[in-house]
Amino acid sequence: MSDTTTVTPPSRILTALELRAIGEGSAMAAAMPLLAKMRGGDGHTVLVLPGFAAGDESTGLLRGLLDKLGYDSRPWRLGRNMGPTPAVVEGLGALIERHSANGPVSIVGWSMGGVYAREIARMAPDSVRQVITLGSPIHLRAGDRSATSDLWESLEGLHEDRVEREPEASRPPVPVPTTAIYTRTDGIVRWQTCLTPEAPTHENIEVHGSHCGLGTNSSVAYVVADRLRQAPGEWHRFRAPFALRHLFPKSGRTIPGQNVTN
Repeated sequence: MSDTTTVTPPSRILTALELRAIGEGSAMAAAMPLLAKMRGGDGHTVLVLPGFAAGDESTGLLRGLLDKLGYDSRPWRLGRNMGPTPAVVEGLGALIERHSANGPVSIVGWSMGGVYAREIARMAPDSVRQVITLGSPIHLRAGDRSATSDLWESLEGLHEDRVEREPEASRPPVPVPTTAIYTRTDGIVRWQTCLTPEAPTHENIEVHGSHCGLGTNSSVAYVVADRLRQAPGEWHRFRAPFALRHLFPKSGRTIPGQNVTN
């Protein structure tokens, strides 16, 4: 994905395979008793933001697990995520202000929700403990395409005029620890657009699965719980236990900015 290369949508085969999300959700629901036995957290607040065209119902399973693990998970309560409408832009500011009153919060953002999460961290770093993104296309630019581009464009008249996204490469780094979870078989956006630039407190973690199933994927849930357990100021990179390493493919150090049209 060079500065002049237009990003294209994933193949139609991968998009069709997004139906796997149904099975992923069923598998995570069945695994909940086991997942709930993971080491619990410190009770801090975790905001969970839904993806494009989705609402809080899509994040219910993940939030339910986080509550079982002892966190104070919160939905965004801004309705269906139809992009950066004035209500969403204003609502996100109020959301972070309200929920961080007792200390910094962690934010888990699925797809477009993760794009919002990174922007919140840039605007209010003292209010954010860490950001975890799930298949968030942070490197998409004007003119780039995804499997949902037609729907996005049909809704642009509802979006806040003031919102103009600069290319990620020209943005300042997110000033809090970030974990970007992605899948190479993403059928909605090119997986390379979901990578955070590597840095001492920024990491990319690959999982098996679909884009639409990332919020209901047992491997993702394991990573999220592991990341949230870290105490402030003690962030370290994810390392899967030996018995689970097959769930987290070893991926090359792909640098955001390379060609992703193939």
